[in-house]
Amino acid sequence: MQKLSVQAPRSVVMIRPQHFSPNPATAEDNAFQANDALRTAAAIATAAHGEVTQAAKRLEAAGVTVHLFEDESRATPDSVFPNNWFSTHSGGHVALYPMFSPSRRKERRQDVIEMLKHRYRVQDVIDYSGLEQDGVYLEGTGAMVLDHIERVAYAARSNRTNEVALERFCTHFNFEPVVFDAVDAESRPIYHTNVLMCIGTDFCLIGLATIRDAARRAEIAERLAETGRTIIDLSHEQIGDFAGNAIELQGRDGRVVALSSRALGALRPDQVAALERSVTLLPLNVATIELAGGSVRCMLAGIHLAARGALKASGANPAEAALLSAP
Repeated sequence: MQKLSVQAPRSVVMIRPQHFSPNPATAEDNAFQANDALRTAAAIATAAHGEVTQAAKRLEAAGVTVHLFEDESRATPDSVFPNNWFSTHSGGHVALYPMFSPSRRKERRQDVIEMLKHRYRVQDVIDYSGLEQDGVYLEGTGAMVLDHIERVAYAARSNRTNEVALERFCTHFNFEPVVFDAVDAESRPIYHTNVLMCIGTDFCLIGLATIRDAARRAEIAERLAETGRTIIDLSHEQIGDFAGNAIELQGRDGRVVALSSRALGALRPDQVAALERSVTLLPLNVATIELAGGSVRCMLAGIHLAARGALKASGANPAEAALLSAP
């Protein structure tokens, strides 16, 4: 039987939006965003609602516990991406993050934190959101890709990743920061690290070509190779198709990698085979969500906390089950 891994959480938080739309307030520095002129705003919102619903069901069917929350607000178009405003960590720690765009700061919700305290063993909540007043930002596990095994935080510099906040996080949570500059094929800074990099237990998906400095690129490649992981190098085109925006999770029958159908379609057969040596691939259809410039990894806030006894015994509670079965 496959051993459990601290890299692969067994539970996630998802947000199902009622009024999803690509956010014009975040488009300036997010080149991954796109428009859909063929559908009305209402049609896009309805499609996004359905994509989250089906993604949650597929994850649950694979044995991943999904805590699904509703978002009724029209003021939070990016709420479907909760991994940016909070993260959880072994030992019972939760972090809240400072967000670059004022429109995204409204996404933080106390009911999510209270659920975590009720269902999991939470010792403390460290709130960095006050750094917003100083123009200092660190958008959670979008800004950072965390190696929970080696205790390394990889981070590409951007408007949304401030090194002062990163150092503070790494000091509190015992990670080593590894910072670099990353750009897309048009030499535009990449807004979030998790679109170019995914670290699993036995593999790493990474767009090495995005790392501007050749010496730094070689250092990071060597650092990752030293962990014994299989390095799967992604092209600029594959990064543009969200092939790096994936997450390893613990399913019922072993570890799975959740990624979008578009991302899976962008991978070469040899890359798929390399992944399938240690994980099962779980593609999710989130084409509408991807209009907002993020994909499956952004949609899933992994829970690296010890569950209380009731959750271990029974899985999702009736309220959560009802949400998952809703149309």
